[in-house]
Amino acid sequence: MASHIVGYPRMGPKRELKFALESFWDKKSSAEDLQKVSADLRASIWKQMADAGIKYIPSNTFSYYDQVLDTTAMLGAVPDRYNWNGGEIGFDTYFSMARGNASVPAMEMTKWFDTNYHFIVPELGPNTKFSYASHKAVNEYKEAKAQGVDTVPVLIGPVTYLLRSKPAKGVENNFCLLSLLEKILPIYKEVVAELKAAGASWIQFDEPNLVLDLEPSQLEAFTKAYAGLESTLSGLNVIIETYFADVPAEAYKTLTALKGVTGFGFDLVRGNKTLDLIKNGFPSGKYLFAGVVDGRNIWANDLDASLITLKNLEGIVGKDKLVVSTSNSLLHTAVDLINETKLDSEIKSWLAFAAQKVLEVNALAKALAGQKDEAFFSANAAAQASRKSSPRVTNQAVQKAAAALKGSDHRRATTVNSRLDAQQKKLNLPILPTTTIGSFPQTVELRRVRREYKAKKIPEADYVKAMEAEIRKVVDLQEELDIDVLVHGEPERNDMVEYFGEQLSGFAFTANGWVQSYGSRCVKPPIIYGDVSRPKPMTVFWSSKAQSMTKRPMKGMLTGPVTILNWSFVRNDQPRFETCYQIALAIKDEVEDLEKAGITVIQIDEAALREGLPLRKAEHNFYLDWAVHSFRITNVGIQDTTQIHTHMCYSNFNDIIHSIIDMDADVITIENSRSDEKLLSVFREGVKYGAGIGPGVYDIHSPRIPSMEEIADRVDKMLAVLDTNILWVNPDCGLKTRKYGEVKPALQHMVSAAKQIRTKLGKTK
Repeated sequence: MASHIVGYPRMGPKRELKFALESFWDKKSSAEDLQKVSADLRASIWKQMADAGIKYIPSNTFSYYDQVLDTTAMLGAVPDRYNWNGGEIGFDTYFSMARGNASVPAMEMTKWFDTNYHFIVPELGPNTKFSYASHKAVNEYKEAKAQGVDTVPVLIGPVTYLLRSKPAKGVENNFCLLSLLEKILPIYKEVVAELKAAGASWIQFDEPNLVLDLEPSQLEAFTKAYAGLESTLSGLNVIIETYFADVPAEAYKTLTALKGVTGFGFDLVRGNKTLDLIKNGFPSGKYLFAGVVDGRNIWANDLDASLITLKNLEGIVGKDKLVVSTSNSLLHTAVDLINETKLDSEIKSWLAFAAQKVLEVNALAKALAGQKDEAFFSANAAAQASRKSSPRVTNQAVQKAAAALKGSDHRRATTVNSRLDAQQKKLNLPILPTTTIGSFPQTVELRRVRREYKAKKIPEADYVKAMEAEIRKVVDLQEELDIDVLVHGEPERNDMVEYFGEQLSGFAFTANGWVQSYGSRCVKPPIIYGDVSRPKPMTVFWSSKAQSMTKRPMKGMLTGPVTILNWSFVRNDQPRFETCYQIALAIKDEVEDLEKAGITVIQIDEAALREGLPLRKAEHNFYLDWAVHSFRITNVGIQDTTQIHTHMCYSNFNDIIHSIIDMDADVITIENSRSDEKLLSVFREGVKYGAGIGPGVYDIHSPRIPSMEEIADRVDKMLAVLDTNILWVNPDCGLKTRKYGEVKPALQHMVSAAKQIRTKLGKTK
């Protein structure tokens, strides 16, 4: 019974690691306390998989922050600014790279392929000194072994690591990162040798870059890397794991010819075309780790359908060489359905979180071995049938309205330039207007009030009074700071997607369905199980309250349809774009109601637009067409004088800048500060952008407070490539996760920098 798990969530079923990390960062607990919580979590995960009967159990998939940062630590590739003096990398250096500290900024953070997980981007150059500086992989293997569990240590493969990196500051952008392969392979060899000496018999290298469109030189790097490791890998069984998409034919040929490799892992959920490659030729004697259980979504596997696929594969690769696996690491799904005691029982029967997916993998492996658990399969088949026939899934009116959108184009009738003129006459903003992205810090007291109201422990009147007081505090603070376009701070909102999903039909919610986004930050994605519509206004009450407290423009704050889609667990029984159009129509209703209520600036966040871009270039245009169309649907019917903003989070935007322009927003704000103004390069290269734009001037994901001079310098760099009359000054993202002691001085410095530059330009208006 050969079963395998690519990786497992590390936060814990009730976010135990999150709370331990934040306690440690706040100096409320010791390093030993953090290590104890972490060790208990690891032990629990290994035992859970062993008890379920999993044969190939991963280790080194735990992380205190991020697995790519762990690899950077393993290789000793610490940027000079952190003043690391060699030796084993400790928490101080590790967390400074991740979060920054009082004197130096953090490393860049961006999305891991097309997921909502953020990784810390390695900064490498010809002068980077590599050394074996973190023994975490070996230590965790030994730790599991001491508990009686023989694991498969998992490492980010050397080629994917280099291709996910960026040139360090001061290094030419065209520096070939793969030229560093010869420098990092000796350290990989040391790690492998130590694992072998510790008793490891299997090792897994994650090489997801193999699913991308690669140049011949990049494919050659895989051949070179594993040929270089071959002698060290001798005597070990080696898995090369790929995930998130199909492996292209040329990459498949390269992969299956690699030396010293025992088995290959494929995502057969998102990469079902890979099945054809396997059918047309799979290397004799090699193991196939068949990822048939979805690691990206929370729907129960169709066990009968998967068993048919596996039996077909068994005929190709042989009974002894087929291993049942997850499509990717379960890091991207929620942890354990057992903690959902209040979830609707019908919907709950349709779901499987990480713990349940482990059981699904093992049930399929047992069935392949002739030990089918008939009761388990029967319950699964009943759940599949229930989901297909449930009347709560389909709303014919919504289906009809969304279908009518497909063949049409939706955009505002006038150009962005004429709209901006009309908006300026109404808003009368200064040059370089200042604003924030939406949320303000969510205090313990605020969360307590929200929690008690939800649990019906306090009356609605008390809840509204508390929220109004918080909004008043945030409005007064912004007026005191002299910010030009205000926000209400979103005190009533738990999460930018969950808040809207709770008010839309077709959504279900969990109590503990947390998924790691970055570091200790977790999100609780809603579950879209059926057709989506908006029963009543969602934000008008709070936005109107906030606008009544100030004469300055108050932004109405909405989450856009593409982001709601990409940050939810989406139904898999219809195309994603159909669900997105349904959400767009619901947000359109809200935008129009906000305008009727007198809100003249409306921000429709599309933080995750880039994130949903398919990994293969051939699929880009189709996605961008429907994603951009969905955004335009939301605001097609409003007046020229209503200003539409949007915001986008960490990602590489330069390759989709024309689609961003095509969104036809009046103002766009983009996270920018950690990437060293990489975004601005697209404008240096001649892209003309006529709408308002606010590249973030400081990093809100770090507790570090930027100086006024630093922000002014950043704005000056922006003005070198952007027209003065379109530039906005704003932080990178919302301020929800920061403390007021950090937010107030940072915003003071931001406003002072904008005023200083206005004076320098001789323009106060």
